[in-house]
Amino acid sequence: MIDLHCHILPGIDDGAKDLAQALVMARMAVSDGITHAVLTPHIHLGRYSNTRESIVRACRDFRQALKSEGIALSIGVAAEIRICSELPTLLNQGDLPYLGQWHGYKVLLLEMPHSHIPLGIESLFQWMLKRRVRPMIAHPERNREIIRDFNKAIRLIERGCLFQVTAGSLTGRFGEGAKVRAHQLMRAKLVTILASDAHHERRRPPVLSDGMRIAENLLGESRAWDLVWRNPAMLAAQKFIYPPMATMAFA
Repeated sequence: MIDLHCHILPGIDDGAKDLAQALVMARMAVSDGITHAVLTPHIHLGRYSNTRESIVRACRDFRQALKSEGIALSIGVAAEIRICSELPTLLNQGDLPYLGQWHGYKVLLLEMPHSHIPLGIESLFQWMLKRRVRPMIAHPERNREIIRDFNKAIRLIERGCLFQVTAGSLTGRFGEGAKVRAHQLMRAKLVTILASDAHHERRRPPVLSDGMRIAENLLGESRAWDLVWRNPAMLAAQKFIYPPMATMAFA
């Protein structure tokens, strides 16, 4: 499986606090069947002042640690970017790492506040799409406004967004409201990626298999594999260096 949203990179946000914890999480991911992961630390102005350059440097060091420890997890790098008024400026400056590409568009993994959908977000997405940048919304099922009104999710899809659902939401880890919405999004075939959003080895572990099994029950085996293998592979194929994605068989 391929995990396109996780916070394993050590000491850079609210995920793994140090290298030791990051290595524990990496081993857990491999044990769960995850072979490739895009590390997506937060870029959140005023809270996590990461940049594309600093994230790439941290990823380079962590890749070397994985090799030294013999952990067979291939990693790439992107970010989970908090939606803010400065986002267009950051995009124009080239300061944001893309998650990958999707049908001719570059893709940014974006985080909304958990409490609401920001005003003006549709204009922002329209601006991005005109520049061939596609927003992928991280864990929309956990947004309280979408939990209250499923039509708010439909409206974001209609505005050109892609959706990444958290595997733990399908199992109820984030509460009943998020679980109901995650299942509803799955049944409506509105989800492009299933990811772990891992932050901790116990509280929010790097596990996709439990969510994958639920997705299989909801959608069937082939569609479930789209969410954890085919779609992530197509979206982020150029992210991975070791082992190269070109050597992987896409069933």
